[in-house]
Amino acid sequence: MKKIYNVEKTFENMRIDRWIKKNLEKLPQSFIEKNLRNGKIKIDSKKVKSSYKIKANEKIELYDLFFEVFKKQKKNKFNPSKSVIKSNEDLIIDDNENFLVVNKKSGISVQGGTKSKKNLIDIFAKSKFFLNTKPYSVHRLDKDTSGVFIIAKNRETAQLFTSLFRLRKVHKIYLAICHGEIRSKAGLWDSNLLRYENNKPIIEKAKTYFRVLDKNSNCSLIEMRPITGRKHQLRKQLFDIGHPIYGDQKYNFNNTSKGINKNLMLHSYQIKFMIKDKKFTYTALLPDYFNKFIKIKRLNFVSS
Repeated sequence: MKKIYNVEKTFENMRIDRWIKKNLEKLPQSFIEKNLRNGKIKIDSKKVKSSYKIKANEKIELYDLFFEVFKKQKKNKFNPSKSVIKSNEDLIIDDNENFLVVNKKSGISVQGGTKSKKNLIDIFAKSKFFLNTKPYSVHRLDKDTSGVFIIAKNRETAQLFTSLFRLRKVHKIYLAICHGEIRSKAGLWDSNLLRYENNKPIIEKAKTYFRVLDKNSNCSLIEMRPITGRKHQLRKQLFDIGHPIYGDQKYNFNNTSKGINKNLMLHSYQIKFMIKDKKFTYTALLPDYFNKFIKIKRLNFVSS
């Protein structure tokens, strides 16, 4: 017995492994490749490799073994209560036919994973704002980072945003409160960041423009405009120059982890982009705990 899916035109030239992860479930790459080799996943009854680019109206055929794993993973989806849905709907900054912009809370993931079940995508999938469609995540925002986040309402818009981010035509501004006094008033961080993939070290170039908005001998309020979009880029760069962000439980020094504020003082403050010659600018108000911490640390901030 097999399950058949017809390839829609919007997925033209997408790799078969990416189609599976985006449309069915984020299965391990090794599992997908194994089932492609074994003929458990075929295109028009033919075996293909994971790099195969699908075409409109082709038939993707999936067999029993695939669906056993698929059903097990489906059970892990987050099922939000009405109050959770409503509390996140109250944070919507803008809503139109193609995308929604929300001021994401700190402490909630964008998508579900092994370490975090509660997530925005599952929440908005049950929202009245996505009754006739489904939410598409188009960029990243760390679980503990608050602020502007975009959710696409259809495949076409999701692909458009993916292209805009890849071409660096989406401009983001972050605010952070970090330990210590940053001496330079402004500048560019041009870093080599280290990460690991299956225990293999990978070096990635990371660039961020920064400007110190206010500071004293104990801390600095800083504005950051990332050029690249590496994982944990801003948090890593501040840690590397000796000024970790308050509340960062991962990138900190032993003497900065005691008595720190429980919230990560990193906020996605503003996002700008252009679609069909129309300019879009969205600003997310600072959380109450962020404003309170600014006062406690005797810093000044004037919103733009």
